[in-house]
Amino acid sequence: MEFIKNPKAIEDKSMEIIYPYVKDLNLTDDEVRVYSRTIHASGDVEYAQLVRTSPDAVKKGIEALQNGVHVYCDVEMVRTGINKPALALRGSEVHCLIKDEKVAALAKELGVTRSIAAMRTFGKQLDGQIVAIGNAPTALYEVLRLALEEGVKPALIIGIPVGFVGAAESKEYLMDVSPVPYITVKGNKGGSPIAASVVNALLYTGVNRDGMLFVQGNESKQHD
Repeated sequence: MEFIKNPKAIEDKSMEIIYPYVKDLNLTDDEVRVYSRTIHASGDVEYAQLVRTSPDAVKKGIEALQNGVHVYCDVEMVRTGINKPALALRGSEVHCLIKDEKVAALAKELGVTRSIAAMRTFGKQLDGQIVAIGNAPTALYEVLRLALEEGVKPALIIGIPVGFVGAAESKEYLMDVSPVPYITVKGNKGGSPIAASVVNALLYTGVNRDGMLFVQGNESKQHD
């Protein structure tokens, strides 16, 4: 069978196919990259009409990562999907506490989800950092509570939980009340791969990758 085998060529062709769906949305080049990555990660062109961002959120997210902020996420699937070599080039790390025994104990004690307990445990650590939520609406609600009630202000909230119980509502709440920049997706769609794809889209600004999609730099021996 004849098919494209080079990873970079596959990615480039994908973005070429995706571009007509985003080209008329009055987006900056960096915003096009974010929208396109959500479509690429999902295989669903409807994302072009569902992604929502606060003014300059993409620009502010890129600047934050260039300044070496860390990424805090709700579940391991988000953490796993983020390009670690690209993150390392910025001097950043990604953190997740969903499996932490102390977090599990706190959740049981308080009668809340582990995602709430994890975000509450992060607390002030989230200030000035990027939060990426791809699974748990309760995590998004807790981050917003921290921002509104305790003055914890992330540099950017990527709030894209998926599902039928609370997901759409939590994202509407994010758009209504967030005191900080945000990137989200309307409705029930979303998920960990989409949240991770947004982080990666922000990371890839100014990062070189070769034909096999290895990040070029201090971490270039690690795979994309």
